[in-house]
Amino acid sequence: MKKVTGLGGVFFKCDDPKGMNEWYSKNLGLPTSDYGTTFEWRHADDPSKSGSTSWCTFPQNTEYFNPSAKPFMINYRVEDLVALVEELKKENVTIVDEIAEYDYGKFVHVLDPEGNIIELWEPKDDEAAG
Repeated sequence: MKKVTGLGGVFFKCDDPKGMNEWYSKNLGLPTSDYGTTFEWRHADDPSKSGSTSWCTFPQNTEYFNPSAKPFMINYRVEDLVALVEELKKENVTIVDEIAEYDYGKFVHVLDPEGNIIELWEPKDDEAAG
């Protein structure tokens, strides 16, 4: 079974998310919005399929990374999230929440051995682009 298929996003806490977005936009050319930025790309093995990787700032007091106290979270793209969660449970990996489903995919959060929160994302359809 394939597990992680790529990087889905990088998220980090900062004192001034808006200011950080502006700095990254001005100095590194990231086209930021209130939600950071999204990098779109094509699958190397099937260029008819597109994908995306997100980059986003969060305020220091966000609870989104809980229970981790770390100032960052990495999102990994996965295939078959339900089966992967079952495998992780068998390995006694800490599953933070239940699988949540949105119009853009399924998500769940787990902790690594050092307490870093990891967001696992199964994109919906991994859209084929026209």
